[in-house]
Amino acid sequence: MSEYTADVDAVGTLRLLDAIRTCGLAHLVRFYQASTSELYGKVAEVPQSETTPFYPRSPYGVAKMYAYWITINYREAYNMYACNGILFNHESPRRGRTFVTRKITCAVASIHLGKQECLYLGNIDAKRDWGHARDYVEGMWRMLQQETADDFVLATGEMHTVREFVEKSFKATGKSIRWEGSAEEEVGIDEAGVIRVRIDPAYYRPTEVELLLGQPAKANEKLGWKRKVTFDELVEEMVKSDLIGVAAGDVFN
Repeated sequence: MSEYTADVDAVGTLRLLDAIRTCGLAHLVRFYQASTSELYGKVAEVPQSETTPFYPRSPYGVAKMYAYWITINYREAYNMYACNGILFNHESPRRGRTFVTRKITCAVASIHLGKQECLYLGNIDAKRDWGHARDYVEGMWRMLQQETADDFVLATGEMHTVREFVEKSFKATGKSIRWEGSAEEEVGIDEAGVIRVRIDPAYYRPTEVELLLGQPAKANEKLGWKRKVTFDELVEEMVKSDLIGVAAGDVFN
């Protein structure tokens, strides 16, 4: 799987860039490389900006680091319009269910509708900068409208824990969660005293990225970009979408 990740995310980017160059399309094509906050991994500073050193903690992060630098290399070597968007976590109802945010909202919807008993998670104290994909796609478009290609961080500048995402998700269904216990024995209990969240060590990452918080000042200033959708609005939209999907038996992905 790690080899596949490298082939697609690292070498795949090189293939695209080289196809543009060898086909003589460098003067016609504007290339956007979907970079990631996973580049920062074991963060060197808080918040993270375009100048923060990278320290990826996964094969995916390492592959995307190659993609980042090969994009810059082709931009400088062949005068290509090629830019990197270092996007922090961006979510929507279309997010795949294997990602923690969608896993949470789908489970909360299923619990609310009586189709699931409990949600199992790993590190609920991991901190992330979550925004709405709709806002971030606008930022990508803005990057491609500039006179000169450049690299930008897109982020909200706000940080929330997985625990908060769980609490907000239950709140969107009119319920509250209280926490009892600690470490792997910690549980989330609803108002009726039923355990709705448990910790499963199987979901711990071998090299955890504990904290990601973006500094979008450059994008704010040069692109005129700012996020519009708040954290609460994002969570509520995702939960409402999953309530409809679960009820209909038709949940995306």
